[in-house]
Amino acid sequence: MILAHITALVWAWSSVLAFEIVEKENIFQKTPCPAFLVFDNAAYLTDMSFELPCHCKPEEVPAVVWYYQKHLGSSHTTVLTDFEGRLLTEETQVHVGSDMLVRFSIRMFSLLVFRAQPEDSGLYFCGTRRGDYFYAYDVDIQSSEGMVATFKDKGQEPFADKYYGSLHVFTTFWEWTPCDRCGVHGEQWRIGLCYLQSPDLSPRYHKTLPDVVSCGSRAVTRKLRAKTRAHPPELLVQNCLVPCEKRNLIQKGVLAIYNYISKVGSRPWVPQVPIQFHQQSLGRGLILSCPGARPEHAVAWDKDNQPLYRTQYLKGVNRSMRVFIDYGNHLHIRFTQLSDRGIYYCWRQGVRIAGFRLGVSSRRSRSPVSLSDPETRSAVELTLLGYLLITAVFVIIHLCRGCCYLFRCCPDVTP
Repeated sequence: MILAHITALVWAWSSVLAFEIVEKENIFQKTPCPAFLVFDNAAYLTDMSFELPCHCKPEEVPAVVWYYQKHLGSSHTTVLTDFEGRLLTEETQVHVGSDMLVRFSIRMFSLLVFRAQPEDSGLYFCGTRRGDYFYAYDVDIQSSEGMVATFKDKGQEPFADKYYGSLHVFTTFWEWTPCDRCGVHGEQWRIGLCYLQSPDLSPRYHKTLPDVVSCGSRAVTRKLRAKTRAHPPELLVQNCLVPCEKRNLIQKGVLAIYNYISKVGSRPWVPQVPIQFHQQSLGRGLILSCPGARPEHAVAWDKDNQPLYRTQYLKGVNRSMRVFIDYGNHLHIRFTQLSDRGIYYCWRQGVRIAGFRLGVSSRRSRSPVSLSDPETRSAVELTLLGYLLITAVFVIIHLCRGCCYLFRCCPDVTP
């Protein structure tokens, strides 16, 4: 009986392996490589991470090499690989503003680019180390600097479509994010990117809809692109209210019991989420990032028990904002004040995941002197300028005394 069970398990395992092998062999057989290389158009927002799969390659090619060009036919081509197709980079290791060469990874023939920037826009080719291309993408990274927020519950409407003869400029919105909070009133939003429709586009660029590409596509001529500058990306925001999951309610009940016991003195206080402490000097700026969050995620911020809604704290709502949330879901505090002390909670995809206990000290802590500090540079410049002025006065006085001595213009003051 035991032998029969073992035989059945071995047969089932071999069937699974055979199924996996068949699937892996048929991945690139389903999509034949095009005889004429065309570019798939894709658009993203700044700081987003995206994946470009290599949909086709010859079976005899064991590894792919990814190439990047700013413009088609450019003499400068960047190689994005280690020539083995195994380069791995974790998104948590990528810092804001890093060069693209340290912000990409290759996994299963696909290219992953983390924290994309507008300068990453261009053409991406999947090919071999000899320079044979199989698949290509036209990537457009649209900047969030001029992004416009529209609040649906205030009666505001997105940008209207614009027509310039045969050119049609419009906004394409993504799906709504989930509610950024649960159990209380929250917000949800959808990102809108600029697209256009025109019959004057290059046929080498593949379009999902006829004659439709993103505004920053390489298929768009300079003349057409100049007319799209007045149509920036958009953010459509609306209110929402969803209940929390049952497991969160159970966890809150257990924490409430712990807190009650801690008052008696038997157990210490247990926070609902991990809390990180940060000490900030008075008057300095601070930027808080939600762990594991990306621009396309639903992220919310609370100060203690006060929600920081985007209708009041989104960047650009008020020009004189000292505390605001940018379009990358970061919380900015300019010129930290003593009233900023407290715990700042971070929500991600409707779940509170982390907290930051902020302490503000009136005395600035001693830090190593660095010339990169503007105050240090100003102090050094003033000190050097003072020494130069003293030296100049000293030299001028001695020159005058020398001239008087030579031409006998001054009486002898020596005793």
